[in-house]
Amino acid sequence: MRHQPTTSAGSNHRSNVIPLFARGEPARPRILRISPECDGIELLYSNDNHPDKLFSLRVLCWAIHDDDEVIAMVPWLGKVVAANALEDPLNGRWEGYRLADGDHLFSTPPRHKFEELQAAVGFFGKPTEQQDNIQEIPDTIGTHAVFSADDFQTVRLIEIVSWRLTGSGELLAMYADEEEVTNTPVLAGDPCLKAAQQQKDFRYFFQHNIANRIKERDPEALAALSLLSEDDEA
Repeated sequence: MRHQPTTSAGSNHRSNVIPLFARGEPARPRILRISPECDGIELLYSNDNHPDKLFSLRVLCWAIHDDDEVIAMVPWLGKVVAANALEDPLNGRWEGYRLADGDHLFSTPPRHKFEELQAAVGFFGKPTEQQDNIQEIPDTIGTHAVFSADDFQTVRLIEIVSWRLTGSGELLAMYADEEEVTNTPVLAGDPCLKAAQQQKDFRYFFQHNIANRIKERDPEALAALSLLSEDDEA
């Protein structure tokens, strides 16, 4: 999926049901703790179709793994992936990080995030794989989940409320089931939240700028989705 480098879109939309063909699978990284990214740091990537450009995605959180590696995590197509595992149908690849709206580029996690996550593991201990809920953090980047239950003739775009880390290291995208909402606003940990990746009709993740353009039936965004769908079916 091609993302515009820094483009944002308006929040108004006519409908959240768009014709599409798509398919995806969840990822299951082994993560011990996560720390939300609250300063707008972005992940930079490139692809073979645009070798002279760098594209950006907002970082969701930083994660520490069993081997003490700390790296950024981003919702990407049908998965939540580590920055260094990013790839796309156009041979996309991670190139580093940058501060939001700045020229400062770097390739290693900020020191304060590394120290925070190490301290958190030391304080809370390493989780067992049988634990259902280690942490739950709010979504701060406007992630939307794409669902389709009719052989991909239409899709639904639903906002993600929070991200839940399980003992097995999986990051689950939690969305509000409108039929079960009893309190507003819906916050992390609310009983009405369900994991997107555990629904049979879940397909993809998109950040808010792309999701809003899809809702508005932006021709370029829909063309990019069609390209993604064609690659998925190949």
